[in-house]
Amino acid sequence: MTETAPEDARLSRAVGVFLDDLQHARGLSSQTVRAYSADLEGLLVFVGSRGVGTTAGLSLDLLRDWLWDATERGLARNTIARRASSVRAFTRWASERGAMPTDPGARLRTPKAAAHLPRVVGADAVREILDGLDDRAEGGAPSALRDRAVVELLYASALRVSELVGIDVGDVDRTRLTVRVLGKGGRERVVPFGVPAHDALGAWLDAGRPVLLERASAPGPGQAMFLGDRGARLGVRSVYRTIARVLDGNPGQGPRGPHTFRHTAATHLLDGGADLRAVQELLGHASLGTTQIYTHVSSTRLREVYRTAHPRA
Repeated sequence: MTETAPEDARLSRAVGVFLDDLQHARGLSSQTVRAYSADLEGLLVFVGSRGVGTTAGLSLDLLRDWLWDATERGLARNTIARRASSVRAFTRWASERGAMPTDPGARLRTPKAAAHLPRVVGADAVREILDGLDDRAEGGAPSALRDRAVVELLYASALRVSELVGIDVGDVDRTRLTVRVLGKGGRERVVPFGVPAHDALGAWLDAGRPVLLERASAPGPGQAMFLGDRGARLGVRSVYRTIARVLDGNPGQGPRGPHTFRHTAATHLLDGGADLRAVQELLGHASLGTTQIYTHVSSTRLREVYRTAHPRA
């Protein structure tokens, strides 16, 4: 049974109970819970400087001052919008459990988060990247075999990085060419991958993973599919470093991270005529509206081609 926060409880205690509820009762990922925690810790510091330490002392004006302070310090609109979303979730939770007489966050307005089209790599550039990883893997180095399999699977199945690092060996069906992943909100889905990813995974499992597995210290990584250089389960940060290195020098705007291959796969599928709802299923989006951003990417590319190629553009 989830613990409740009584009215006039210490604000820090209520935040702790809320974060525990997010992780254990709602099953949110550790990354998501860490984001909530960072935002709410910032709130605690700010309201503490104003002499407020109880849930009942949290007012709409105080929350507005907190966001205004973030604006004055030059924080990005996306960051401020995320902070507002975090505190609204907390105050709604607290008011539902009787920790606040009203919900002060319900009327909290924030600047709309800036909309950025995702970074997308062209088909020729993807092919060049994967060819380069193939060349590296020919030497048989375990890390090179792993990196090739990681990138092939990210692009083939349009995975989130958290989904990729959570894969166990038993989640991959090399006969049916599918992988089972656990997405946001604990939603499980099975997604396909192609023959190149199959071959890269096979080489990694046969010649790369056993070598790194020997470096693992007790109790070891269990059945983790991807291992780091010390034999433990591969972490999110390691994947980010790998992808940043792989994409180094590649033109385009936006961050060079694992999501680049997820965005790229979705866009290439739509460019190739895939149904939007099929792409939604592949990506594991709860809302079709989230998937529709990739149609904007395709439209943007079409307009660029039109402007450069059409004599009357």
